[in-house]
Amino acid sequence: MDQSHKPSESQNYEAIHVHEVYEQIASHFSSTRYKPWPIVERFLTALPTGSIGLDIGCGNGKYLAVNPEIFIVASDRSDNLVKIAYKHGSCNAVVADGLSLPHPSAFFDFAISIAVVHHLSTPARRIEAIGAVLETLRPNSAGREGTCGGHALFFVWALEQRDSRRGWGEGDEQDVMVPWVMKAGGVGDDGEESKTFHRYYHLYRRGELEDDIIKAGGVVVDSGYERDNWWAIARRAL
Repeated sequence: MDQSHKPSESQNYEAIHVHEVYEQIASHFSSTRYKPWPIVERFLTALPTGSIGLDIGCGNGKYLAVNPEIFIVASDRSDNLVKIAYKHGSCNAVVADGLSLPHPSAFFDFAISIAVVHHLSTPARRIEAIGAVLETLRPNSAGREGTCGGHALFFVWALEQRDSRRGWGEGDEQDVMVPWVMKAGGVGDDGEESKTFHRYYHLYRRGELEDDIIKAGGVVVDSGYERDNWWAIARRAL
């Protein structure tokens, strides 16, 4: 086999500790993901009517119907999650790798990448994933009818979660395995069988997401913290 086409160690690691896990937990995971996060909802509802954009890492597609006045092409690495998104009414959900997106460059008005980038296992791959999203956006010089270029909203898990049930904080390990427990029966202590899956996460410290956006060739427009996550809105650099 051509060495250039062999999966890297990082790709193999993510295949086992991210992709395969979501394939197995897709249905259970989807049942816990149904309410849009406020900042994501606000971002989508503020878009002009007729805007065309991407939901990269769409999961079960819960954001696809937030604003019926815009058009979203959704994608996810998990075939099973895309099938769920499709069942939820999206005819525009496709299976795609976030590092090899099947979309034209410099075309879209907006993109969202919610809780996706933190699953990439190296700094270079996280920056590459952010860059891939930014590359799909219209630059300022290509604004339609005088409007500005496209914007992307990113969400990643935060290291700073001292007040959450997880209790992570400054000084803790940033690269962690997070368990997902699926029980065969209902919730209880009656000894029913359960299976635990472990997903890889990189926990972003304060300012790290903004730094990665800049390294990926973007400009940070706004950023903040919500629900144990860091978020940022970015555009392509001029």
